[in-house]
Amino acid sequence: MRAQFVLSEIGVGLRRNLTMTFAVIVSVALSLALFGGSLLMRDQVSTMKGFWYDKVNVSIFLCNKGDAEQDPKCAKGAVTNEQKEQVKVDLKKMPVVEKVEYESADDAYKHYKEQFGDSPLSSSLTPDQMQESYRIKLKDPEKYQVVATAFSGRDGVQSVQDQKGILENLFGLLNGMNWAALAVMALMLVVALMLIVNTVRVSAFSRRRETGIMRLVGASSFYIQMPFIMEAAVAGLIGGGVACGMLLVGRYFIIDHGLALSEKLNLIQFIGWDAVLAKLPLVLAISLLMPALAAFFALRKYLKV
Repeated sequence: MRAQFVLSEIGVGLRRNLTMTFAVIVSVALSLALFGGSLLMRDQVSTMKGFWYDKVNVSIFLCNKGDAEQDPKCAKGAVTNEQKEQVKVDLKKMPVVEKVEYESADDAYKHYKEQFGDSPLSSSLTPDQMQESYRIKLKDPEKYQVVATAFSGRDGVQSVQDQKGILENLFGLLNGMNWAALAVMALMLVVALMLIVNTVRVSAFSRRRETGIMRLVGASSFYIQMPFIMEAAVAGLIGGGVACGMLLVGRYFIIDHGLALSEKLNLIQFIGWDAVLAKLPLVLAISLLMPALAAFFALRKYLKV
């Protein structure tokens, strides 16, 4: 009988404050969708880092004749065969180096034509203008500075470049977008909490006579508060379910179909369905607990009978 009464009161309360209940559901859904999306964005950035950092190389560019005339770092002339061989030997001695590949000027010219053949500059370039280089794969991409310190400024070396630095700009942008999503999520969460508190206040005020009678007949505070707490929890859980649906639909249409980024950007390793499904229980738990706790603390102040 008591359970039936509590359930009937929940239904009455939700219908009585239908507009505010709908607002709570929408705000909870949006805030938790942003929360789940931010978690997935963080996983995506981590996945991309692991995928790309494993493939980035450190490049040691060697001086050619053109550099000897224009670049102070190559003031002593183009790199000699002895200098090239010494760089190679020293690289293979370094414990942080996993693999060393040599790219000649002809190879560099060929690769440039393959990638930028449509560029207006490609017709004016000749193989002797391209730089010879060593492409080094490190066992730990974070150890770039070890190679840079060892070879920067050496005779015959024009520059040492780390491809990871290019990726850092991309990951910095993605992280910035993630923080922006978290900021919007926090704002929406505050709005949702305020709506929950106001909904509970209105519901408690509209049923003050019933709660007063229940108090007179000896009902406990927890028994009186339970319908209000459950109303907020049910509304929040519905919002959490909507948020989960938004995350699933977003993953489906953005990555697999619709935009189909997995097909258009096949160089990027996207997070799988397992990452999305792993976040859903957390979203649902927050959607249930957050409104219930907000209602509980609101009732301590506003439910005075």
